Amino acid sequence: MSANHLIREKSPYLLQHAYNPVDWYPWGKEAFEKAKEEQKPIFLSIGYSTCHWCHVMEQESFEDAEVAELLNQDYISIKVDREERPDVDGVYMKVCQMINGSGGWPLTILMTAEQKPFFAGTYLPKENRYGQLGLIGLLSQVSGIWKRDADQLGLVAENVVKELRRQEEPKGKAGAAPGKISHFTESTPDKALRLAEATDGNSLLLKGARQLAGMFDERWGGFGSAPKFPVPHNLIFLLKMYEGEASRQQDSATGSEEPHQPPEADESQSWLAMAELTLQQMYRGGLFDHIGGGFSRYSTDEAWLVPHFEKMLYDNALLALAYGEAWRLTRDELYLQVLQRTLRYLMRELAHEKGGFYCGQDADSEGEEGKYYVFTPAEIKAVLGEQDGAVFCQWYGITEKGNFEGKSIPNLIHNPGYRELPEHLEKQRILLYEYRKERTKLHRDDKLLTSWNGLAIWAFARSYQITGSVVCYRQARAAAAFLRANLMTQNGRLKVRWRGDEAAHEGNLDDYAFYAMALYELYQCDFQESWLRTCIRLTEKMLEFFSDEAGGGFFFSGTHGENLISRPKETYDGAVPSGNSVAGLLLARLSRLTGELRWREAARKQLDFLTGEMGGYPAGHTMALLAVWEWEHPGIHLVCTAGQEIPDEEIRCYRKGKAATVDALVITPENQKALARLIPQVKDFPLHENRNTFYVCRGEHCQPPVEELS
Repeated sequence: MSANHLIREKSPYLLQHAYNPVDWYPWGKEAFEKAKEEQKPIFLSIGYSTCHWCHVMEQESFEDAEVAELLNQDYISIKVDREERPDVDGVYMKVCQMINGSGGWPLTILMTAEQKPFFAGTYLPKENRYGQLGLIGLLSQVSGIWKRDADQLGLVAENVVKELRRQEEPKGKAGAAPGKISHFTESTPDKALRLAEATDGNSLLLKGARQLAGMFDERWGGFGSAPKFPVPHNLIFLLKMYEGEASRQQDSATGSEEPHQPPEADESQSWLAMAELTLQQMYRGGLFDHIGGGFSRYSTDEAWLVPHFEKMLYDNALLALAYGEAWRLTRDELYLQVLQRTLRYLMRELAHEKGGFYCGQDADSEGEEGKYYVFTPAEIKAVLGEQDGAVFCQWYGITEKGNFEGKSIPNLIHNPGYRELPEHLEKQRILLYEYRKERTKLHRDDKLLTSWNGLAIWAFARSYQITGSVVCYRQARAAAAFLRANLMTQNGRLKVRWRGDEAAHEGNLDDYAFYAMALYELYQCDFQESWLRTCIRLTEKMLEFFSDEAGGGFFFSGTHGENLISRPKETYDGAVPSGNSVAGLLLARLSRLTGELRWREAARKQLDFLTGEMGGYPAGHTMALLAVWEWEHPGIHLVCTAGQEIPDEEIRCYRKGKAATVDALVITPENQKALARLIPQVKDFPLHENRNTFYVCRGEHCQPPVEELS
């Protein structure tokens, strides 16, 4: 079979479709010019290589001669990898959600040659089924209308674009948002007024926590009903709220705390309980891979038992952050074990040999969803032996009846001893992992994405700060160096993806915000000036390319990106936090670390924008709430002048047990001049030969310098 126009692409998803009988084009000038020349509508299909329903639609329709004939005769067909072109996907997913109230992948769009859509849907069966319009029926109907009266569909498309742009208008005005936090500039000297406005900010945080409580599943953990997504930033926010309240109560007991609106009695305990139950139940169910480690994308049921089996880099990176924060706060060994097994999964299955991480692994094996992950008792016993196999099956709930299409997903839902894994079972688990690798294969999407790698670096760097694992630090450093060498141009601009020694597509907001945040965290590990320099450089580029000076916030695509039918600003923190939210957190931290007015003003403006965009639903913006929390509770600013070696271990130990965020800046004779170019205040700190000096500031109060941290 001859190849179509996708054969020259690098994307694994596009290459999966390169030999379809559909005459696919990649997104680009050639396809749009052909549609104009031949006066045909465009059939746009967006998906990704590890997507189960994308595979289903390909097998049913895109490999089918009848469907291909319809598409090739009456349409220009375009395939887009949503992971390579999140800007394109973001625009048309908004269209789908606007028209249908929901979205998903594969995303199916019909549009004009000017990229204006008049139909949006997701998976479509080949034929009409159970009242659902099939692809053949849709294509035939639209083709007939187009040939009779293309202007009719053009008018629909114009109205869709108008409504899309109307919905993208800002919900609140920058600098005048509900729950505003602009009192953190130095233009409000009145302390009573500052305290009154601070109460507004804390009320917003409290509202977000209470909204999460209203959606909480008290039996199984998580929020809402099935399907359930992990949303780790919800859990990190609840942990931070609990920790902050515990610290406030301690300060109140010593008389050192300024008053603010407290939660109700025992409410803060419920925040911890919600986070812990969710973390425990996600681990106990089949969402966690008990054989090989790591988490699947989401659970199809309320008990976290049956996952959608694909594993994605971003989920596992964010979940590692959540379990790490839970262990730091509670010292519960279960959370440390899950953290370690999740990071080991990433290093073993998704790590590139030169640094960085691949996108993820497929849900399907040999065309069958979940086949790689499920077992029968007979299969277990054939590998482990009759006696050991029986014990293993009992421990992990593997039965003759099964829990997924006649087979069993290993789980600990009904195992009261789930916290401890006996040593002999650990050995058996490793044997089964090796057996499973040979039994059937998983497709791995082997491109590297800047934004998702930013989340992974963030997770590994933070894990080093929390646990002291040198392996985590080395992994974070290697990945950060890989991105800087391969996905960052000489003029400081980022690319979206790397595969086959090629970096492609202009970076979007998530690429800049996530990678800059990762570099900030990496700087907090080893205090190497080059990480901070690159972080600040990227943040400056982020402000230059993506800022909306008129409406506040950041656009998803930059001024250097492709001109699409709309330029959205994402603020909702879904499975992946929005670039705007991470940018808010990054700017808040740079403001604290540097003390510079430019970062303080940028942070204030961004957080005012975010609080305005939350409307009445702060629980849908929990990464933004984390940024607000850190701004409302400025934490500890630590400056060290190091006359000897950089005291990274001493600083890491100092952070232990601190509810407040500790932003540390380390000045040495070797880096002082370079740091002073980034942070002018550095020149004001004297260096003492053979002696370390620590300057500790909390809020607006600084302590006398000391030579040892306590």
